[in-house]
Formats: sequence, C-alpha cells, structure tokens
Amino acid sequence: MKSVLYMASGILLGLFLAVLVWVVARNPTGEAVTLRPVPTEKPIIVHITGAVPRPGVYALPQGARVQDAISAAGGFLAEAEKSEINLARLIEDGEKFDIPYIEGASPVIPTPGETVVAATTELIDINIASQAELESLPGIGPTTAQKIIEYREQNGPFLAIEDIINVSGIGPGTYERIKDLITVTTATGP
Repeated sequence: MKSVLYMASGILLGLFLAVLVWVVARNPTGEAVTLRPVPTEKPIIVHITGAVPRPGVYALPQGARVQDAISAAGGFLAEAEKSEINLARLIEDGEKFDIPYIEGASPVIPTPGETVVAATTELIDINIASQAELESLPGIGPTTAQKIIEYREQNGPFLAIEDIINVSGIGPGTYERIKDLITVTTATGP
C-alpha cells in the first residue's frame, strides 16, 4: 500500500512539474512592450548683454532664474550695477537681460575684428591671489577659494590655468566660467 501511495505521489509531482515547465517555457502572447525615451523639456533661450564677462545667447533648463543666466555668462563684472536686478526671478524663453554698468563706468566697445579686455578687469593670478580675489571669480565661494590656496601651498604653483581642475570642487563647468578671468605667472630665477 505504501508503494502505491509513493507511486501516485510521484506521478502527481511529475505532472505538476511538467505543467510548470510548459507554462514557463511557452511563447508569450500579446504585444511587446516598447520603451520610449524620457521626454526632455525644451530649454529656455536667453540673451545676456552688458556688464558680464561673456555676453551672448544661452540655453538654460526650464525653471531657471536670473542668477542662473548671469552665472552662465560668467557672473557680474566689477563695474556691474546689481542693486536693481532681481536674481531670484524666474526667466521666460526669449528674454534679453542687459546688465547695467555702475554710473560713470562705461563698457569698452571693440572695433570690428578687435578683441578687448577691459582695463578695469584684470586677470586674477591663481598662484598669488588672496582668498577675497579668488572669491570674486564666478562659481568660487569661500570654501573653494580656501581649497585653491591649500592646493598651491601643498603642490606648488599652478603651471597652467587648466591645472586648477585638479583642485577638489572645481570641475569642467566651473573652469569654463573662470578660464577667461584667470592667469598664472611663474617666477623665473636669474
């Protein structure tokens, strides 16, 4: 009797496993699921002129603010009149921002084909700049300025402006914003 019971259990278990394999192995029915790319929002295009280092047309993400547009153009020049600018305002597509100069300061207007660096905008030598001078660069705050100073104290002077990317906290985006505002000088002995 026990052997018949074992045989019946074995046959039922075998049938169960056969049905399970058949269900798992059969071809699926229905339509295949097609994955579509995540929709991306159209960027906001703004035009920035006036007292910024790199005036021009910039594409910014939806929800960008005036501060984001000014940062994209390299921040304010020292001669910028910023007191009347609402940096927290949301910007709309197609806007133009003309950053005014302080009264009495005038922009340097180049003649066609001429590249001009304003006389009042001196390049900051990252090998000798003070904390305050480094903080005047767009995207460089007190912590990053201190890291630049510590880096040059530990590793010696920067040999090229590109070497500033080696400082923790300065990536390609920050470098792009400050590359036209910095320089390096190396002392040459007799």
